[in-house]
Amino acid sequence: MGTVHVLEHPLIQHKLAILRDAQTGVKEFREIVGEIAALMCYEATRNLPTEEREVQTPVAKAKVRVLAGKKLAIVPILRAGLGMVDRMIDLIPSAKVGHIGLYRDPETHEPVEYYCKLPADIAQRQVFLVDPMLATGGSASAAIAFLKKAGCRQITLMDILAAPEGVAVVQRDHPDVDIYVAAVDQGLNDHAYIVPGLGDAGDRIFGTK
Repeated sequence: MGTVHVLEHPLIQHKLAILRDAQTGVKEFREIVGEIAALMCYEATRNLPTEEREVQTPVAKAKVRVLAGKKLAIVPILRAGLGMVDRMIDLIPSAKVGHIGLYRDPETHEPVEYYCKLPADIAQRQVFLVDPMLATGGSASAAIAFLKKAGCRQITLMDILAAPEGVAVVQRDHPDVDIYVAAVDQGLNDHAYIVPGLGDAGDRIFGTK
């Protein structure tokens, strides 16, 4: 069973509090989403393999650790996932970026695919699938299924907020996928929104509410 990692670092929790506040404006909300994504990326990449090399410092030779040639990819679920990508790329600039477009049917709450574009060598990469919200889990589960169909075998899901229902769906459908979140909230309301949550992340990132 994949592990659920709840990242309780004080900086992440402080920034999450700003996101939850309905008074937080679009510019600040967008910036904070990126900042949390960077902090979460730091934790989610903690176990990347490294190898030893030797470099010449201005003083002497030093044995150092570098990433062991691991190929990485970041795949946001459109559209809200885009808000998490740029700051992650700052940390891992060699990562390739794919995109999966899904929207939630307002009546059934089921995911509907409208776009999927992945790097040609995605099957050889460790993939970080990113989306600010893990609500019903339908979109995340569908996106993971797309990645697996493309040959991906190492997938990590990163969400800022999750509902227990969404976590349960991903663990049921994809027990091999680890999940990283800043918080797991109490549940979903009748409209499948996370409670207390932070509203519609896509609308708040792009100012379309």
